[in-house]
Amino acid sequence: MLTPVRGCGMLSRGDRHNYDYGEHPVCHERTCGLARAGANARMRFISGESSTTSRGRPHMPSAPPFLRAMRPKQWAKNALLALAPLAAGVLFQPTVLLEVVLGIIAFSLTSSGGYIVNDLLDIESDKLHPKKRFRPIPSGEFPARIAWPTAIVLLVAPAGIAAAFGFFTFAGVLIAYVIIQLSYCIWLKHQPVIDIIIVASGFVLRAVAGAAIVGVPITQWFILVISSGSLFMVAGKRYSEKVESVGKEQSHTRKTLNLYSLGYLRFVWTVAATLTMLSYGLWAFDLNGGTSIGSIISVFPFGTALLLYAYDIERGEASAPEDVVLKDVRLLVCGAIWAALFLLSVLARQYGWQVPNLS
Repeated sequence: MLTPVRGCGMLSRGDRHNYDYGEHPVCHERTCGLARAGANARMRFISGESSTTSRGRPHMPSAPPFLRAMRPKQWAKNALLALAPLAAGVLFQPTVLLEVVLGIIAFSLTSSGGYIVNDLLDIESDKLHPKKRFRPIPSGEFPARIAWPTAIVLLVAPAGIAAAFGFFTFAGVLIAYVIIQLSYCIWLKHQPVIDIIIVASGFVLRAVAGAAIVGVPITQWFILVISSGSLFMVAGKRYSEKVESVGKEQSHTRKTLNLYSLGYLRFVWTVAATLTMLSYGLWAFDLNGGTSIGSIISVFPFGTALLLYAYDIERGEASAPEDVVLKDVRLLVCGAIWAALFLLSVLARQYGWQVPNLS
C-alpha cells in the first residue's frame, strides 16, 4: 500500500513495515528533500542545463559556440610575442607596443584556426571522450559545415593581412606555423617524440614572431631558453596526461600516450628543465654584459618557479599548463618577482640608470 506523504505530494511505501512515514517529521523532511532533488534534476535535464553529478558534464558556458571552439583560454600563450621586444628594451615604445598587440591578435586568430581543424579531424573520437565530447564541435553546437570555412579564414587571413601591410617576415612565421599545425593535426600528432617537438615548436615560433614583427635580433641564449622551456612544459604536460590515464587507457584519444612510458617522459622533462635553467642563467649573465645585478638575481625566482612547476608535473597535475600557472599563487609570485627584476635590468640598460652591479 502506498501512503501519502504530507507536504510534498509523494508516496511512501510505509506500510511494508507498518510505518506511516508521512507522520514522522524526520522521514517527512528527508522524503521531501529527495523529492525536490529529483524534481530539480529532471528540470535541469529537460531544460538542457548541465550538471556535475552522475553525468559529469560541466556547466553550460554562456559564450557563443564558435568563440568556445576558438579556445580563448589558449590565447595567453601568445604573450610570448612580447618577450623578444621586452628583452631588447623596445617594447614600451608606442609604435612597437601597437605592433606587438596586433601580432598577438593575429597569432591568436591563426592558432584558433588550428584548434578548430584539430577538433574537426578528431570529431568522432572526441565524441567518445568523457570531457572532449562536450566541446562545441563534437557536441554539435558548432556544426562542421560552419566550422570548416571559419577555420580556413582564421588560418589564411592573418598572414595575408600581415603581408599586405608589409610585415613579410611575420607573415612568413605565421605561414610556417600554419603548415606545422596542419601537419600535426593530420599526421604528426600520432608520431611519438615528434608530437612533443612539434607542440614545443609552436611556442618557439611565437617568440620568433614577436622579434620578427618589430625587427629586433634574437640571441642564441634566447632561442635556447624558449626552446628548452617549451620542451619542458610540453613533456610535462604529456607526463601528467600519462599519469591521469593509468588504468583508463581506453578513455583518452591521444594515441601516443600508449607508446610513452612514464620513465621516458620524466627523462625528457628533466633534461629540458636542466637545459632551461642553464640557458637562462647564461642569458641573464650575458644580458647586460655580465654586470647587472637585476638580471643575475632574476635567476633565483626563475629557478624557483621552474622547481615549483616540476613539482606539479611530478604529481601529474600539469596536464593543463595554463591552469597550473594561473591557479598556483606561488608560481604567480615568483613570476612577478622575476618580471620586476628582468624589467629593471632591461630599463636600466635602455635609459642608463645607475643600479648596483658586480663590476
